[in-house]
Formats: sequence, C-alpha cells, structure tokens
Amino acid sequence: MSLSIPIDSITIQNMADLYAMLADPTRLGIVISLVDHERCVQDIARQVGMSISAVSHQLRLLKSLKLVRFRKVGKKVYYTLNDDHVLQLLRVGREHVEE
Repeated sequence: MSLSIPIDSITIQNMADLYAMLADPTRLGIVISLVDHERCVQDIARQVGMSISAVSHQLRLLKSLKLVRFRKVGKKVYYTLNDDHVLQLLRVGREHVEE
C-alpha cells in the first residue's frame, strides 16, 4: 500500500498534530459525542463528565485543527464535526482496534 505521492515535512507535521489531538481520550470523547448531531457546550460537558470551561478549552483546540465547527444561536454555541473526514477517521480507527 502506498500513499502514491511524496509527503513533505509540513504535511507530516500537520498529520502528526491531527493524530496527537485525537490521541487524548478527553478530546476523542468530545469528538465522538458529536458523531450523531450537534451539541451545545453544556450538553457535551454533561455527556463527557467535564466542566463547561474544560470542554470549551478542548473545543478551541479541536476547532484549531478543523475537527469541529460551530454556529451561534443567540448566546448558545453549538458544535458539530467539521466534515465527513472526521467521521471517517473515527470509523477507520474503530475498525482497526476492533480487528
């Protein structure tokens, strides 16, 4: 199996950053909580058993690597997975560990 193209050092670093972000169980739990539908910070915090401020901090990190996106409705902020690529990463990772 080949990636078919050479990968430059910047791309390698970006990929490492992405996988490092998902390597944290807290952040991975937050991302998984968004698989089915968007959630507000309070709902995510309740689901993963963390404080709202801790979840907000993690969501900022996840947003910085384009794993999640948000929309505001009044004062509430709702988060969802950024795109189907994030879901594919989760599916492939799960399949790999369950083999």
